[in-house]
Parts: sequence; C-alpha cells; structure tokens
Amino acid sequence: MSILGTRVVRTEDPRFLTSGGRYAADLGLEGAVHAVFVRSTTAHGVIESIDIDEALEAPGVLGVFLAGDLETAPISNPDSEHQARPAIASERVRYAGEVIAVVVAETYAQGLDAAELIWAEIEPLDAVPTIEAGLQDDVLLFPERGTNINSRHDDEALDFSGCEVVVEADIVNSRMNGSPIETRVAAAAWAGDQLTCWTSTQGAHPAKNQICRVLGLEHENVHVITTDVGGSFGSRAGPGPEECVLGALAKIVQRPVVWAETRTENLMAMGHARSQNNWVKLGGTSDGTLTHFQLDIVQEAGAYPEASSFLPYFTRIMTTGVYDIANASTSWRTVATTTPPLRAFRGAGRPEATATLERAIDLLATEIGLDPADIRRRNMLRPEQFPFTTPMGQVYDSGEYARALDQALEAADYESLRQAQAAARTSGASTMIGIGIASYVEITAPNPTPAQSESGRVVLEADGTITAYTGSTPYGQGHETTWAMIVSDRMGVPMDKVTVVWGDTDKIASSNITGGSRSVQLAGSAMADATDRLIDAAKDLAASSLEAAPEDIVFDRVGGVFHVAGTPGVAVDWPTVATSNPGLEAISQFGQNGATFPFGTHVAVVEVDTETGGVKLVRMVTVDDAGTLINPLIAEGQVHGGLAAGVSQALFEEVVYDEFGNLVTSNFGDYALPAASEFPSFEVTLTETP
Repeated sequence: MSILGTRVVRTEDPRFLTSGGRYAADLGLEGAVHAVFVRSTTAHGVIESIDIDEALEAPGVLGVFLAGDLETAPISNPDSEHQARPAIASERVRYAGEVIAVVVAETYAQGLDAAELIWAEIEPLDAVPTIEAGLQDDVLLFPERGTNINSRHDDEALDFSGCEVVVEADIVNSRMNGSPIETRVAAAAWAGDQLTCWTSTQGAHPAKNQICRVLGLEHENVHVITTDVGGSFGSRAGPGPEECVLGALAKIVQRPVVWAETRTENLMAMGHARSQNNWVKLGGTSDGTLTHFQLDIVQEAGAYPEASSFLPYFTRIMTTGVYDIANASTSWRTVATTTPPLRAFRGAGRPEATATLERAIDLLATEIGLDPADIRRRNMLRPEQFPFTTPMGQVYDSGEYARALDQALEAADYESLRQAQAAARTSGASTMIGIGIASYVEITAPNPTPAQSESGRVVLEADGTITAYTGSTPYGQGHETTWAMIVSDRMGVPMDKVTVVWGDTDKIASSNITGGSRSVQLAGSAMADATDRLIDAAKDLAASSLEAAPEDIVFDRVGGVFHVAGTPGVAVDWPTVATSNPGLEAISQFGQNGATFPFGTHVAVVEVDTETGGVKLVRMVTVDDAGTLINPLIAEGQVHGGLAAGVSQALFEEVVYDEFGNLVTSNFGDYALPAASEFPSFEVTLTETP
C-alpha cells in the first residue's frame, strides 16, 4: 500500500516543539556584533542632515554608517528605475520606518543606546498615507515622475445597457501585516573573499541574487543559508534592505554582524499586504443569470513598487472566478503612498478577486430577491465545459464547482440555518444570525516558465540511506515530511531513512521561492522525477550484482529491492547498491506547461449583536478540492491556517496610519491578532478531482 494519500504526522514537529529548531537568532557566531537600524520618524521629507557624532563616541560602538558610507545599489524595482528603493535613504524619506542609518556595536543594548543619540534633521513634506491621497497627485513621492501612479492596465469599459439588473459597489480589501511569529533575523560573515549570509527567507537562491546585486558581488563569492523559518505567508519572499547591507557592514568591521528585528520594526517596515480599493459593477438578467462584470482595481504600492507590480495582475486574471460570465473587463492602477512597500500575503491578489466578486454576487442576489446559494449554482461552470478559457485568458483544466457548493451547504445544514436566521429576525432578540457563502477557484503555480521550474536531487549514501535536496524552502508547510513521503514511496525505504536538505546555495544547485502554492506540483514533482532517475541508474549496478542485463532488472517499490524479472526470490536492496557506488545521485529540474486551479466553497455562520455591533464566528464549514493529496493531514492544516488568516483579516486585523503618516498599529496591543480561542472548530472536507 502506498504511503501517499495517508495521514502521516509531520516528522519535523518534535524538533520544533522541543526547541530543536535552528533559527537565525540561534547561530551563536563567534565574535558576532550587532546591527541596529535607525529609522525615520517622519513619513515624508527631505533629509537635511544626520548628526552621528555623539553616537560614534558611545560605549561599544564600532561604527555608525549612512548611505554614503556603504557602496550599495538600490533594491531591485520591477516598475521603474526612477523609483528604485535605496538600501539606506540619503536624500528623501518616503515612509515612517525607512532606514536612514545603522549602528554596529558589541551588544544589541549598546547599539540601541547609540541609535538614540543620532539626530536627523528632516524637512517634513505632506504625507500621502492613503490610496485616496495618492490618487489626488497633490503631493508626489517622486516629483520627477509627475504622478503617484506607478503602473496601470486599462481594459475597454463594458456596455451594461442590455442588463436587466445592475449593481455597483466600492469594496475595500484592508491593509494588513504578515506578522510571522519570528521577526526578520539575519547574519553575515566574511572568510577571505567569501561572504556567508544566514537569513530566514522563502528562497535561498533568490535571496543570494538580491544580495549580490545590492552589494555588487559575484555569485561565486556569496553563500546563502536559510535557517529554520518561523512563518512568512509571503512577506519573506525576498530580503529587505536590512538583510542586504549586513554583508557590507561585516566587511567594514571585520566581524560577523547579526541583526534581529523587533516586533515594532516588523509591523513598521517589513512590508504590508492586501490594500486594494475596488470598484465593481455586475449585471445580469432578472432571473439571476450573470452576463457582465467590470472591475477597476486600485492597488496600494507603498513608497516603492515591489509586489504591488504583480498583485493586481493576479486579481485581474481571476476576475470571473468559478462563474460563466461572458463579458468581463478589468483595469488596474498601482499608486504610491508614504507607507512601506506592499508585499505578498497568502494568495497574493487572488483572494482579493474572490472577495470582490463574491460580495458583488451577494448584492445582486439581494437586488433580485434570489437566495445567494441559488444564484451561485445557476452561474457556475459545469464539468462538461472544461477545459474552459476565461475572458481573462486563463485555461481551467477541470472543476466540479456546483458539487463543492452543494457539499458545503449540506455539511452546514443550510436550510436549517436559513430557518434559524429568519426566526431570529422576527423574535425581537438582539442577536441576529449571519450566513456567508463564498465559492472560489485559485490559480496555483502561476506563470509557468523555465524560470519558475524547481530542482530536486536524490543521493544514495554509503550506508544505504537517502539524502534528498530540494529547491523549495519550508516555513511551516511540512516539506520535510512530504518530500520524505514521496521518496519513501518510490524507493521503498522507510521515511526515517530519508533526510531532506534545503536552503543552502552551496548544496542546492538552484531554487525559486516557496510561494504561489507551487511546492508539491513543482518541487515535489522534481523530487519524484529525481527519485525515478536514481532508480534507473541503480538498475545498472543491480544488474551487475545479479549477473543480468539491465533491461531485465525490475524494481519492487514495495520492498525497495531490485531483482531479475520473474525471479523475485533473489534480490538486491539499496544498501547493497550503495556498497558498490556510494554517492550515486540523480538530478531533476521540473517545470510544467500550465497552472492548476483548485476550488471550493466556504460557509461562515456568525452571530451579530445588533446593539453593540459585536460579531462572533460560530461555524466555518469548508469544502476544498486541491486535486491529489500527498498528505491529507498536512492539507487540512494548511486549510486551517488559511481560514484563520481570512477570519482574522475580516474581524481583527487592519494596519492604520494617521493623517501624518504615522503608524498607529505599531505593536500587538494596537494591531489585533486573534487567539485560537477566538475560532470555532473548523469543519473541513477535502475532495479530489483529478
């Protein structure tokens, strides 16, 4: 029986739960000193001077550095070289929290004390703390550009004159913070002309590329190691200015340099997420058939365009969701504001599309008096329509959207919920019942190109154990367990004989970031392919031991042995193969021709106190279909995490700035995160559509 598809408990959990994890803060580098970054307290202004004299004389200080002291290139910018993000601001600051100086000291406390002695004269300019302010172009972050609009795409507007029913709405997807449990931590050290950087990131090679570019170093002179990562959700997709400059600091002071971000720094400067203002117009017939959908997206970019360059693209391509809407138009603009650059977060543009579309459908259902479930079912794509090309050009391969909807409604006992809701409305009670339905289709492993492929390498060690090297970087997904399951299943060896290695650019030939729900289908497939290649290579060695032709050798995946076809009684196992060729290995670089499109329906039930406005989530019922599941237990955990994040954004989390561009939600006392006790038990069903 195959181990794939079974509920295997995560093998990495005992290590994490017994303090066995090794994070960047645990390195204990000999002779390490500490970097403390000095940040602007002004959201927007011109730097006139920075006085560091007193800080230089502070106890334990090895150096205080401004932008001109470090030979660094700007952080890469996909939109415009004229909006490049400096590693350290030198002329102008564009958000509160932007780095303007850095102190290197023997201890963190000494560095913090010295940082307090630095005085920056900044001529304040008006802040641009909101999307609305950015669109007005009254105050420009980059005056030479003449506008705060970074990028745009314009579809032709639709003609709704033939629609019998039309609804319009402005829908805000609020700004939030990734808030990983581990803040950013990094270290850098030189040995001769070789720089080693340790960092908690989503991809070692992408981090190396960025560090090399910012510091002007050759790739062969830089070694990046990804330690255990305490969460990310997209916010660690690439290193920020702080991680990039550590190598320059370490070279100057000739000591390893460590930086550990505080929680306030994390909330202020790591980068925020979501923050879309969408105008939507939906039209159809009086019986609830959807015919026209128009969406105008305004994506906040923050001070420098980074992830905001692609977020609205992903919103656009998923505009019509699970529905057969013949006419669709989506335009977008990204706008600069005096806030940190936007980063990716859990779905990165796709959840925004679903939230907007599903809200619009509810509005139209209310307008015509149709049940929200019925209008969804009426317009969903049917299985016989696949493969289906959407108005935005995406090719859905398969899907049973109505089946997922009906399963979710049945699991929630939808009819009884509606009856209870109606009874509450007529009872005169202050507590009402709210019922929400959302159906979605997600795009995973989007933009399939050779650059988006992933690597895998499987090595047979001298003792017969297996080492599996993967380009993917885990930060909570359970890759150690999943990749070991794949190798174990194909090679017929116990999982505890498989060691998974990741996140080291000297050991991993290439890697992409772990993101876009791509790991199993790309890195997992690379691992499977590399394993199969190793088996093929081992057949030649087994043939020699068995005194047979390689083409006559059969591999038994259940027993993990090679034998001559028809004579299973005489076999060679992996340790025997290893004695003749220890270190036998196989490599795969796997890519795919198209994206995949998982789907599902979620039903939320809340209680609303009509006197206070308080909302309590009482049930969350979900049906999710992600195709073939390697480990349903891990998949359920992923769903639980996504549900918690979505509920948290809806009911708890929001990044808030005041009119001067100061961050109001600068700690967890002001930025609300839910505890586990805030959630009911999630009722999760996982299905598999090939």
